[in-house]
Amino acid sequence: MSYPSVAVVILNWNGKKYLEQFLPFLLKSTYPNLQLVVADNGSTDDSVEFLKKNYPGIRILSSPVNEGFAKGYNTALKQVESDYYVLLNSDVEVTPGWIEPVIQLMQRNPLIAACQPKMLSLKQRNYFEYAGAAGGWLDKYGYPFSRGRVFDVCEEDSGQYDSAEMIFWASGAAMFVRADVYREMGGFDDFFFAHQEEIDLCWRMQLAGYLIYACPGSVVYHLGGGTLPKGNSQKTFLNYRNNLVMLCKNLQWKERLWKIPYRAGLDAISAWKNLFTGDAGYFLAVLRAHLAWMKWVLTKRKQGHFPVKRVAPPHAVYNGNIVWEYFVRNKRRFSEIVDGKK
Repeated sequence: MSYPSVAVVILNWNGKKYLEQFLPFLLKSTYPNLQLVVADNGSTDDSVEFLKKNYPGIRILSSPVNEGFAKGYNTALKQVESDYYVLLNSDVEVTPGWIEPVIQLMQRNPLIAACQPKMLSLKQRNYFEYAGAAGGWLDKYGYPFSRGRVFDVCEEDSGQYDSAEMIFWASGAAMFVRADVYREMGGFDDFFFAHQEEIDLCWRMQLAGYLIYACPGSVVYHLGGGTLPKGNSQKTFLNYRNNLVMLCKNLQWKERLWKIPYRAGLDAISAWKNLFTGDAGYFLAVLRAHLAWMKWVLTKRKQGHFPVKRVAPPHAVYNGNIVWEYFVRNKRRFSEIVDGKK
């Protein structure tokens, strides 16, 4: 039997403690045609020395500076030859046989460009994890959510999302991607640095006619929040800025005319609400994000990674507003909101 080549690439930044904790699980992977790569993103701890001493079989790619998630992976993957890439966070615990179900699914359907496993929480192992849960969706206004996670509410896993299905975006914490399609799309958009770059890439892939899938037959456990913890103002800034940039890039111009002002207005409401409740840092992060987005529109727009073509509409888009459903109608579960509307 012929097995396509798979390269698991971990982007590391000062993550020695995660490498110590999680690499032993990765080395138990049973996939036969596998290479393991750690792309060090300008770490200032002793991650590289630790790897050289304890894991001489793992290939190390070193960057002198921290290029962020997006450019860091773009730089690293140019140096890796493989049929499939697996972009894996350093704080992910994999399970035996986690690679095979995803590769089998993608091999059966050559249109599947990216896929993610079921992602559960390392801290509460029977609950979905924030960063991807059972596969990402988007609402019509650009708000991301997941099967099993809406805003900050993560559902308990009772097998309710155990079917392999089309999704809008696959989590960058454990993302399987066809190498040739990654290159065709130009990879991640370097400008994003971190946060939502995987959503942007999956959107462009779908517009080009490819599919994104979740494969719950594969399970991983994610710690989460290792680099930029929840509540970090820089994380807030990147999420708001990158989401608006992503909408500018991927929406058709008729949709951009009204959806982007609408989103900007909702962002402003959220910012003022947090200011009045005492979180000035959140308010300033959103303000900085909007200013940075406007600067991008004026100066960098033509330099971004835009859809290579538009031949198909994206799947797994909720034709409504999850902000309304969550905060006004008090709906907390994915199934309560989507209710089969795709």
